[in-house]
Amino acid sequence: MHRVAVLALDGVIAFDLATPVEVFGHTRVAGAPAYEVVVCGPAREVASGPVGLTVPHGLDRLVAADTVVVPGRADPAAPVDPRALEALRAAAGRGARLASVCVGAFDLAAAGLLDGLRATTHWRAAAELASRHPRVEVDPAALFVDNGQVATSAGAAAGIDLCLHLVARDHGGAVAAGTARTTVVPLTREAGQAQFIVDDALGATGLAAALQWVEDHAHEAITVADVARAAAVSTRTLNRRFAAELGTTPSGWLTRARVRRAQRLLETTGWPVERVARAAGLGTAANLRARFAAVVGTSPTRYRAAMRTVTVPGP
Repeated sequence: MHRVAVLALDGVIAFDLATPVEVFGHTRVAGAPAYEVVVCGPAREVASGPVGLTVPHGLDRLVAADTVVVPGRADPAAPVDPRALEALRAAAGRGARLASVCVGAFDLAAAGLLDGLRATTHWRAAAELASRHPRVEVDPAALFVDNGQVATSAGAAAGIDLCLHLVARDHGGAVAAGTARTTVVPLTREAGQAQFIVDDALGATGLAAALQWVEDHAHEAITVADVARAAAVSTRTLNRRFAAELGTTPSGWLTRARVRRAQRLLETTGWPVERVARAAGLGTAANLRARFAAVVGTSPTRYRAAMRTVTVPGP
C-alpha cells in the first residue's frame, strides 16, 4: 500500500495538516483504502494555534514513506528543526514524492528541494519565498505546481486540489472523482489563485498613494502620464520605481486594477459583460475577456458563476 507521511512541526496549520489526512484517507480503490496515512515529526507534541496535537510517529516513518506532505506553519520564516530537514532530504534521496500545502513550500525550500524548480505558495507569501530562496522560480498565480517528484500548492484549499491531483496520478480520474465526492469538493477548479488577489499589495510600497489613485480612477481614460502626475514624478521615474518596487510596469498595474474592478462588479452585480467592461475601464467585452483571461486565468462568465455573492439586476 502507498504510504503517505504528513509532517507535523511546531506551529503547523491545522487545516493544512488535515487536508492530506482527509483526502488520502478517504481514497478507496475497489472498496479498499488506497493509502496508509501517518502523521509524524521530530517531537511527540506540537502546538497548532489554540490547540495542542499529539504526533504519533517519528521521522523514520517519513523517510520510509512513498509520499511526504509538508503542511504550512503559522510562521513560515521560523527556523525548521534540522532533523526534519534531514529527513526530507533523505526521503527525496530515496525517491519519495514530496508535496507542500500553502507555506509548507518554505520548508521544502529550506531543505534545498525546490532549487531550480517552479513552485507556488499562498499568494501573500510568494514574494517572501522568492526573496528568501532566489533559486526557486515562484509562481504566485498557480493553484498548484507538479514537477514530478516535487509538488507545491497555494493557500489553504488549494492543498485539496493538489492532493486530488496526486490521487488522479496514482489511480486515475475515476478514483479521484470518487474521493472528491466523498469529501464534497469539486474535482477541479478553473483558474488559479490570481482570482483571489485583489488589493493586498496596496500599502506595501512607497507608491501606495499613486496605486490608490489608480484604483480610484481605473475606470476612467487615464494614461501612464496621468499616473506619473498623481505620483508627482516623471514618467521615466515612475517606470523605474514600478519595476524596482512592484516588478511590473505602470500600464501592467493599470490593467490589473481594471480587472480587479471588473472582478468586484462581476461578484456584486448582475450587469451584462459589456456593461462591466465599460464600467471597469476596459471598453469592450472582447477586451475584458482577453485581459481577464490573461490576469485571472478564466472567463468573466465562469468567474461570476464561481465567485458572485450578490446579484443585483442591472437596468
